[in-house]
Amino acid sequence: MKIYIRPQAFQVISFDLDDTLYDNRPIIVAAESELLSFLQQHYPKSTKWQFADWRRLKLALFKESPELRHDTTVARLTMLERGLLQLGYDAQTAKAGAKAGLEHFVKHRSHFKVSTEVIELLAQLKQKYRLIGITNGNVDHQRIGLEGLFEFVLHPGLGHPQKPAATMFELAGNKLQLPLNKILHVGDSAKSDVYGARRAGCQAIWLNPGFGVIDKSSAYGVLPHIEISSVLQLRQLL
Repeated sequence: MKIYIRPQAFQVISFDLDDTLYDNRPIIVAAESELLSFLQQHYPKSTKWQFADWRRLKLALFKESPELRHDTTVARLTMLERGLLQLGYDAQTAKAGAKAGLEHFVKHRSHFKVSTEVIELLAQLKQKYRLIGITNGNVDHQRIGLEGLFEFVLHPGLGHPQKPAATMFELAGNKLQLPLNKILHVGDSAKSDVYGARRAGCQAIWLNPGFGVIDKSSAYGVLPHIEISSVLQLRQLL
C-alpha cells in the first residue's frame, strides 16, 4: 500500500465492480461466446457473422451515436437489432431477436460468484463503513454474491454518463446525503476511477494492477490518495 495523499475522515467506501472485485475479462469473453451461439442457433442468418463483425458494427454505432458509449445495455441492444436488420431479418424479428439476445447475454454476463475472500472482506468493511457501488458496467450485483453488502449500485444510462464524468459520484452523494469528500472510491482505472473520483471531489484508492492483471498502469492526470496492488489490502482500513 502506497500513500500519496493522507486520506481525510470518510464514511462511505464506493467500489467499482468489474476488474476491481473480480477479473471481468474471462466473464465477458464467455458471455460473448454464449451470445454468438444463441444468435446462430435461433437466427441462422447470423452464421454469416463472427464476433469481429459484431464488434465492427458496435464501433460504427459509437461513431454514429457517441451517447451509446454511456449505456452498455442500450448499446448492445441497438447493436443486435441493427445487426439482425443488416443480416436480412424484418424489423419485428430484429427487435424481438435483439431483446432475446440481450437477455441471454445479461444472464451469462452475471453467471459467476465473487470470491469468498472478497465477500468476507466486504462484510468486514460493512461493519465500519457504508458501502456502495459505482460501475460503468451492467453486471447484476445481486446475482454475483453482493446482495445485502451495498446500499445501492449505480450504473450509467438514463442520462447518467460513465465515469470519469462526475454525474454518478454526485448522484451517490445526493442519495447518501453526504458531501463527496466523505466518499472513498476504490477502482482499477486511473482515468475512470481515480481521475473521475478526484475530479468529483471524492477521495480515491487505486487498485493497480487491476484484479487478475499482471502489468501495472500509469497514472492519468492526478494521483490517488492510496495505491494498492490487491483489493485484500483494504483490510488495513479496518
